[in-house]
Amino acid sequence: MTAVFILIGVLLQLFMATTGIGVNYGMTADNLPPPSVVANFLKTQTIFDSVKLFDANPDVLRAFANTGISVSVTVGNGDIPGLTNTVTARRWVADHISPFHPQTKIKYICVGTEVLFSKNDVWINNLVPAMRSLHYALNKAGFQDIKVTSAHALNIFRRDTIPSLMRFMVGYDQSFFAPLLQFHQRTKSPFMVNPYPYFSPDITRRLNYALFKPNTLGYGNVEIAIGETGWPTQGDATSPFATMENAISYNGHVIKEIVSGKGTPLMPNRTFETYMFALFNENQKPGPLVEKYWGMFNPDLTPIYDVGLLRRGQSAPTPATPAPSSSKNFCVPKVDVSNTQLQSNLDYACGQEGIDCTPIQPGGACYEPNTLRAHAAFAMNTYYRTKGESYFSCDFAGTGQITTVDPSYPNCHFV
Repeated sequence: MTAVFILIGVLLQLFMATTGIGVNYGMTADNLPPPSVVANFLKTQTIFDSVKLFDANPDVLRAFANTGISVSVTVGNGDIPGLTNTVTARRWVADHISPFHPQTKIKYICVGTEVLFSKNDVWINNLVPAMRSLHYALNKAGFQDIKVTSAHALNIFRRDTIPSLMRFMVGYDQSFFAPLLQFHQRTKSPFMVNPYPYFSPDITRRLNYALFKPNTLGYGNVEIAIGETGWPTQGDATSPFATMENAISYNGHVIKEIVSGKGTPLMPNRTFETYMFALFNENQKPGPLVEKYWGMFNPDLTPIYDVGLLRRGQSAPTPATPAPSSSKNFCVPKVDVSNTQLQSNLDYACGQEGIDCTPIQPGGACYEPNTLRAHAAFAMNTYYRTKGESYFSCDFAGTGQITTVDPSYPNCHFV
């Protein structure tokens, strides 16, 4: 137990020098603007001073050259074992870092993503050796200003009720975290954690706590986040808390807390380097629907919602290319609407004069997927568009919601 508290002490020291607000820049989508446009937008119109990539995409690295924005690149989990070899590590640095730095201000190399969560012993056992090897390779290349780290999911901690009681997982404190934190201490590199209250197993009971709203626990916010943190704006029936309102509450409060510099109860008056997740929605991301809707900006660079990310005095930018349909508002069912109410909304909308529901009839462009929710969403949006796009025309007895997220999909366009 003493060793655990020693490790926690080292961890706290590692957070003391970090500052700034960054953003995770994922690109698993087919509707995003070019990296050069994104880089210029972040530089000139947002408060972000750093970006975190999920690879080492050369096009993106070139785009951020001479912008002054710090860039973190990521090594894939599958590459970890090979990078324990110093020759391989030096080749990796020569290929992915040397052609771009320092014109592109590369700040961190993140070795792997949430490796403990993977439960892959080969990746876990080789993580620290790979980090040491890359640190050695950077020094040999003359890049002492680039730090090596790795982003960890919150499963590295035992599940306790409040952040101040967090302790490392039993069995990993000495074998994994001792050498990891010693590496960070020796190289003066940060320990990265990806806290996502949205994925808390008891989110139903602790939603107000996660969203910084009044609750009965009696504790304030003590979040310390570096790698990734955010909240989704939309999901399906299995994701009832993925709403625009909750995303605004969580992300808005996180940004406010970081900018305020008031720190945490254990570390007051500090500003912690935080990478928000994410810059854009990613319409080609695999997994549940909710995985696609973590973005804070539309592809035309207008904000999906306002939580103070644009610089003071800046308005939403004028798109460099014609704005996609996602810049519009759309009317869709709320996630917790019953099938009975969905059917009622569908019947009502399609029964009104001037509402064309033929696209969701058999053979129509929007018939597939043949689900009640999909058909109701199309009908509700058509009604909303036809009736002047007012809040009242998307009410549907309190079961409709207006969103800027375009629900269109291939061959079916919500106009």
